[in-house]
Amino acid sequence: MPALASHRKPRTLVRSTGPAVGLTTAALASVTLLSTQSALAAPAPKPSIEDVQKKVDDLYRQAGTATQQYNQAKEATAKQRSKVDTLLDDVAQRTEKVNEARRTLGTYAAAQYRGGALAPTATFFLADDPQSFFDQTHLMDRMTERQTRAVSDFRTQQEKASKQRAEAVASLETLTESQTTLRTSKRDVQTKLSEARGLLSKLTAEEKARLAELERKKEAEAKRKAGELAKKQAAAKAEADRKAEEAAKESGSGTGTGTGTGTGSGSGSDTDASTKAEKVMAFARAQIGKPYVWGATGPASYDCSGLTQAAWKAAGVDIPRTTWDQVNVGTRVATADLQPGDLVFFYDDISHVGIYKGDGMMIHAPKPGANVREESIYYMPIYGSVRPG
Repeated sequence: MPALASHRKPRTLVRSTGPAVGLTTAALASVTLLSTQSALAAPAPKPSIEDVQKKVDDLYRQAGTATQQYNQAKEATAKQRSKVDTLLDDVAQRTEKVNEARRTLGTYAAAQYRGGALAPTATFFLADDPQSFFDQTHLMDRMTERQTRAVSDFRTQQEKASKQRAEAVASLETLTESQTTLRTSKRDVQTKLSEARGLLSKLTAEEKARLAELERKKEAEAKRKAGELAKKQAAAKAEADRKAEEAAKESGSGTGTGTGTGTGSGSGSDTDASTKAEKVMAFARAQIGKPYVWGATGPASYDCSGLTQAAWKAAGVDIPRTTWDQVNVGTRVATADLQPGDLVFFYDDISHVGIYKGDGMMIHAPKPGANVREESIYYMPIYGSVRPG
């Protein structure tokens, strides 16, 4: 029997590319993994000591700014709390007056309810005589006047009480805002100081030594500039003394016919200013060695503006709490004309202040971790100076 022919189509052999695709995917994955591992393995470049120093100084400056914001908010909070307390006392007193007026009205209302009201004709016929009628009518008119005044007084007290309650509510809202600012400023200070401490804690012993050396160089340069200022001030003083001596000699060589009308008020004023400056400096020197604590006003510790405020208070002069307000007190003074007791302010945001000591040096509360000390005024960029009092 002949074999049947197959009706199936012959298979076309197709070479599979599966293994090739698999190899390509694996290769790409390997390259990606290696690239990722290389990226993870390559650490970020470590900042230089100079960069760390700059960053830490900037963080301390920012903390100083936040400290002034904290001081400002704390002062505003204290003032607003005092205002609120006063307003609440006033509201309580006014409420008592409203209650008194209400009680008076109640008395009149009760009397009218008990006695009822008679028409004028009935009062006339019930009276013993015409004179008695007129006396009763006059008395009733007076009672009506008292009632009218009582009603008017009640309304007045009620309106004033309502107004004072509104003022108290507004003041409480302002107090809440001040307290919020206070908390925010405090958190900002703590954050900046924490960042600075974190940077310093990561330094090795060798890096800390290099950072200390950079600080010494910075201090040395600042002292050099202070020395230059001291020389200029000494030369200017010598020249002023020489001119004053020459003027005195010229005045003494005259014929003596002058009338002597000078008042001498200038010398008295200078003496008073000098006495105040001496008290300021005596107080400031006595605080040397005490720790800087942000927000502190003494006597155990200070921040920068707390020290300056306390020093001038010791001389009998009240100045504001913050650097931003202190810079607007007194007379502006050029750096070349600085005298002991003058206040020197630093940075563009006026976030630091010190007390000029003389010879280009100052006494100030520097920053957290440091104590009140003497330092060159050129250690930080100078904003300007003032002479309080």
